[in-house]
Amino acid sequence: AFDAGHDAPLTPGEIIAQGLLTPEQWDTVSAYALALFDRGQRLAAEKGLILVDTKYEFGTDKTGRIILADEIHTPDSSRYWIAEGYPKAFENGDRPPSFDKDVIRSWVVARCDPYKDKVPDIPPDMIEKTALVYIDAFEAITGQTFVPDTSCATVLDRIRTNLTPFFTA
Repeated sequence: AFDAGHDAPLTPGEIIAQGLLTPEQWDTVSAYALALFDRGQRLAAEKGLILVDTKYEFGTDKTGRIILADEIHTPDSSRYWIAEGYPKAFENGDRPPSFDKDVIRSWVVARCDPYKDKVPDIPPDMIEKTALVYIDAFEAITGQTFVPDTSCATVLDRIRTNLTPFFTA
């Protein structure tokens, strides 16, 4: 059964049988996902990275056309290994070096069950450590130097400014 609150592993047959997608939509989503992943792997390889796995979120527009509904190939949706360290890690049976997006999550889970307990205040050094992981990932994935966007007073202002063109009154 489908649980809208959580990701659920489903086979293509289950997706179609449950009416989540038509067979034609499944074919389109599959083709898009495979093409995106292939391109993502090639771009990552050019930067010395291995795009290990990822998730894509699709939706439909007003006409029923399949569209991407979320970001792609970020450390939030993807797992990247650093190619240079992969052979040695593989030989040793270790996890290859990667961008660990779960810095905060791991810290929280070590202290409580975030689904049941109040999450403790996250100390500034953990926030900084997480920011540095994302900066390193940004620079490795894009090949660009990270420059913070300070065009708005707050992050929330920047988000609102960036999203405004996509909403109509």
